[in-house]
Amino acid sequence: MSDIQNMSKSIFSGTYKSASHVQGIATDGKFMYFSFTTFLLKTDMSGNPIGSVNGLLGHLGCIAYDSGCIYGSLEYKNDSIGKGILNNLCTDAKIPDAFYIACFDTSKINKMNMDAERDEVLQVVCLKDVCDDYKASGHRFGCSGIDGITCCDYTADERSIFVAYGIYKDTRRSDNDNQIILRLPLDKVRKSLCPLCQSTVKNITGISADEKIFVLTGNTTFGIQNLEYDPYLNKMIAAVYRGEKPQFENYSMFIIDLEKEHTVTGRERRYGKESAVGLNFEYGATGIAALGNGYYYFSHDGKNERGFFTNVHMYRYDKNLGFIKL
Repeated sequence: MSDIQNMSKSIFSGTYKSASHVQGIATDGKFMYFSFTTFLLKTDMSGNPIGSVNGLLGHLGCIAYDSGCIYGSLEYKNDSIGKGILNNLCTDAKIPDAFYIACFDTSKINKMNMDAERDEVLQVVCLKDVCDDYKASGHRFGCSGIDGITCCDYTADERSIFVAYGIYKDTRRSDNDNQIILRLPLDKVRKSLCPLCQSTVKNITGISADEKIFVLTGNTTFGIQNLEYDPYLNKMIAAVYRGEKPQFENYSMFIIDLEKEHTVTGRERRYGKESAVGLNFEYGATGIAALGNGYYYFSHDGKNERGFFTNVHMYRYDKNLGFIKL
């Protein structure tokens, strides 16, 4: 990462017509990346556009940068959200329900309006756990798909990617009170990637996670929107839309410590509520980027008559005051 003190304190994405708002942000210190639901945008650190990957017919959510690649959650589903995306794109395409980790080669994103399928910039791998839980009767665990994603060193010799479930808001059931995060070794994901083909589902059997992590937070509205590993805190920051169950405090953010005491059964790891410290912070659901040393970018998204945009602002973390805008 570049010298944080010399990085831009505010970056405007530009305004774009798309199917929906900004879903996530990431940076390598030289470029900014923004996911706008159906396309990925690359800019310089002043917000000047460098390139974009367009043509997605599904929901591109949270994104994370790692070693020359942008990883994102990518879902195709035929519920109200998926149908709304297709309607906004004015297409009657029929795409089977499927849930992917998407991998963009950032070195190839060098012009605007590159095609997600034809320009060989994007590969994907299907996630078997998510497909199985989403398609199960009643959507097992309230699974609505995936959204939050981040990368970090799981052990000294194994880098992993973590993908969080989207979880339907439903105050009548109790099996949806955990955030669910899949852990997959990054090498395993990279070896399983294949080109995106939206007319069919590639690698339909998918790959299974090495671990399925349950974190008790109480139900939230569509689960973890943005997930970001923070090396400064050595914890994960999870931004959510508040839940509505009265027996929970319904925070908008959780700081998750996976080193807390937990139980293990097979490949399931379960954490109690003491592992997730709740905060009330209004930003993060549309993008978090941990810059190191207690500095962060948070997305402040918006919309006007010309389309959708975000202003990315730098913050500093104070253990007593929380996140402070610079």
